[in-house]
Amino acid sequence: MRVHVRQITYQAAGINSYELVHPDGEDLPEFTAGSHIDFFFRDGSVRQYSLCNSPKERHRYLIAVLRERDGRGGSQALHERVHVQRQVRIGGPRNHFRLEEEAKRHLLLAGGIGVTPMIAMAMRLRDIGADFMLHYCTKDKTSTAFPREISDLIEQGHAILHHDGGDPRQGLDIEQLLRDYQDGTHLYYCGPAGFMRAAEKASAHWPPGTVHFEYFAASASPKATITKEELGALGDESVGIGFQIKIASTGKSYFVPNNKSIVQVLAENGIHVEVSCESGLCGTCTTRYLDGQVDHQDLVLEDDERANYLTLCCSRAKSDVLVLDL
Repeated sequence: MRVHVRQITYQAAGINSYELVHPDGEDLPEFTAGSHIDFFFRDGSVRQYSLCNSPKERHRYLIAVLRERDGRGGSQALHERVHVQRQVRIGGPRNHFRLEEEAKRHLLLAGGIGVTPMIAMAMRLRDIGADFMLHYCTKDKTSTAFPREISDLIEQGHAILHHDGGDPRQGLDIEQLLRDYQDGTHLYYCGPAGFMRAAEKASAHWPPGTVHFEYFAASASPKATITKEELGALGDESVGIGFQIKIASTGKSYFVPNNKSIVQVLAENGIHVEVSCESGLCGTCTTRYLDGQVDHQDLVLEDDERANYLTLCCSRAKSDVLVLDL
């Protein structure tokens, strides 16, 4: 859909928020806390940004973007080229980071720009009268986004700020916070790579289904340690011999080498699959498989979903052949 940029607001050092509205003033498609939208750029690239306003606000979408000078270019393009009144193209909201609203208690952990989905979650939890606490970790006051919203949550007893001055050891003790699991509590966390690793390690003993997280960059994933270009440069002998995919509807098989994704091989053979992030972060290319063993590399599918589905942009095969329901 096409939307207008109605307002751009400075939120913190390097972070702007962008208010997007319907060109004719109509309501936008509804969304749930934890949702994100796809942002389409003129060069054909797509980036995902979390919605950080209250889900009850149908008149606008609000995203916040940290300008990353060493990123893939999307954040810089937004900061430099997107201005008020400009029309931009986005995809409708999707959610792979849902709130479990029936939980007794909700614990939200945010590091840096990872606060964006947590703001929407906090607004929703406050609206339904849920028991929740947000721990927001930043370097200092100047790097703390959404100061008004965070201040309100602090006053209401729903948020605690942690400034570490650039040294995580001086900030929130995640291990201590998550050491003792309280019955009925659900954990949600999002932040930079080190923050994510710390939260994952500290919550490893929590019951299955009570821990939820979202990576806001593929590089934060412990599996994303090598690029496609680097993989190709290693050569087949260093990383295996590839695998076959079989299309169930036609019976045709195709070889997937180690320097190409399933999506790329399908495209080369005239089979179009819709993709977006190409990093296993959004779930756009989720597809059912009928036979074979999958080496799941995504960050969106739940364990029960992985028994039947894979993401074509990044999943590989443990077996010689994967049969795809295409």
